[in-house]
Amino acid sequence: MSERSRRPMGGGHGMRSVEKAKDFKGAMSRLFQYMGKYKFRFGLMFLFAIAGTIFNIVGPKILGKATTELFNGLVRKVNGSGGIDFSKIGQILLFTLALYVASACFSLIQGFVMTGISNDVTYSLRKDISKKINRLPLNYFESRTNGEILSRVTNDVDTLQMSLNQSITQLITSITTLIGVFIMMLSINVPMTLTALLILPVSMLIINGVMKRSQKYFRDQQKYLGEVNGQIEENYGGHNVVKVFNKEQDVLNVFEKDNQKLYESAWKSQFFSGMMMPIMQFIGNLGYVMVALLGGVFVIKGSIEVGDIQSFFQYIRNFTQPIQQIAQVTNLLQSSAAASERVFEFLDEPEEEQGKENAVDITGLSGNVQFQHVEFGYNPDKIIVHDFSADVKNGQKIAIVGPTGAGKTTMVKLLMRFYDVNKGSICVDGHDIRDFNRSQLREMFGMVLQDTWLFSGTIMENIRYGRLDATDEEVIAAAKAAHIHHFIMQQPGGYNMVLDEETSNISQGQKQLLTIARAILADNKILILDEATSSVDTRTEMQIQKAMDNLMKGRTSFVIAHRLSTIKDADMILVMKDGDIIEQGSHEELLAKGGFYAQLYNSQFEKTQTA
Repeated sequence: MSERSRRPMGGGHGMRSVEKAKDFKGAMSRLFQYMGKYKFRFGLMFLFAIAGTIFNIVGPKILGKATTELFNGLVRKVNGSGGIDFSKIGQILLFTLALYVASACFSLIQGFVMTGISNDVTYSLRKDISKKINRLPLNYFESRTNGEILSRVTNDVDTLQMSLNQSITQLITSITTLIGVFIMMLSINVPMTLTALLILPVSMLIINGVMKRSQKYFRDQQKYLGEVNGQIEENYGGHNVVKVFNKEQDVLNVFEKDNQKLYESAWKSQFFSGMMMPIMQFIGNLGYVMVALLGGVFVIKGSIEVGDIQSFFQYIRNFTQPIQQIAQVTNLLQSSAAASERVFEFLDEPEEEQGKENAVDITGLSGNVQFQHVEFGYNPDKIIVHDFSADVKNGQKIAIVGPTGAGKTTMVKLLMRFYDVNKGSICVDGHDIRDFNRSQLREMFGMVLQDTWLFSGTIMENIRYGRLDATDEEVIAAAKAAHIHHFIMQQPGGYNMVLDEETSNISQGQKQLLTIARAILADNKILILDEATSSVDTRTEMQIQKAMDNLMKGRTSFVIAHRLSTIKDADMILVMKDGDIIEQGSHEELLAKGGFYAQLYNSQFEKTQTA
């Protein structure tokens, strides 16, 4: 089973491992530098967060005054010296209500401001990533999986947005609450505050002990969850194979074994996790009892008022909560740092040179291509193209043939300047391709690849992608030249039929013809056809071949071919083996030589005859 497929698809509850940044300080510093343009809004959010928290902290102390007034009124009533002053209590409660309303308003405003900041930051990051993708060299994409690149745009930026929105305001309010509550507790009574603080080290010792015992079970839970998910993914993907080989019972036995381990580790981890809250509540209640006993003594002595004890209880509850919140925020900040580190690593990747001073203009160029002593290797230590020269005239058809992995596509990548040659040069109409702006150079090329690419949209929009300013009549003319017009007109909606992932009535060959129509419409000077007929049947191949013949008329064409019968009429055939060009010439010349091309051609002919 592969590592990828064993990766967990879900997570357990409780204590989960958090991805950590290699350089937490550096990552957070870079993130805050990036957010520097939001300094004013950050300051505003900071002020409102502190104001809202302070107003909330003062509330219990004032409510304590109402409790004291109520208690004193009852004492006066019992002694016959007076009664309860409800108007004074009402004033205190109204003032407290006003404080809480103000606190809620401040909190609402700071939440609104912080949401705006986090959304703007992630919007800017996605925009920068999108621009960056278009400036990265091809070797970056060829050395990484699509999933890894996509995760930078989606998962990492989403993690940043969520973490920023929650962690920064939570950190500010938690620290403010912790300091404010501690000061309010001291202002009420120092001995009671010290007694309440004794709860913290006891709680930390117990939490630490439980975490040490439970952590291994959480790790096991994640491990076996990944294995179970991986088995389901593999067995579901290969369900037919499992049935064909009658392996249902074997698969079930393996699954049952890992599922049992997952059950045991999950049970133990959840048991220990579930112990935390009752233990913390028990310790908290012990603390309340100790504070209540001390408070009673101080009330009898007249050191504090009854309402102060009620306020103190509220502060104890509010004191432990921000400590837990700070621990959670630490995890969020670790996630933010790890995500931002990955995003900025991507944004710091070296880019292709985009512009060129005094660049050659492509206007008026016809499409003559010269390869002059070209030498190239993806790794400088391993050269795969040695001293290749060829002179291709405008309108000629050049075929590149050879076994799989021979390096046929490498020549195309060099021609379009996805990579630069190590030595020598490639020229278009006498101009070195390194003297063009990359974007303008690529405007000269049209491509039809083996893997068709159609986006979600109408057939008309897909063909018009070749030239966005084309009229409907030009699109239809291109479709006719590609021999796909009749098929399109048979579809519901014709050219306005929407193509999407659910479109099942479009075959691979028909998709290929649509991409050829797109290339015909683009009307580029130079064409590259990369094994465009390799995955279709013979009848469809003939259709595509006719369409490609129309496409190649009057244009310089480079055809990467697998079936040698399709390129017999090429003006020049380049034969590649092990990354180097070993033969070149016309079909008849190469057959007469009796070399590697002749062997390839004869072997395919023999297979055709045998079939």
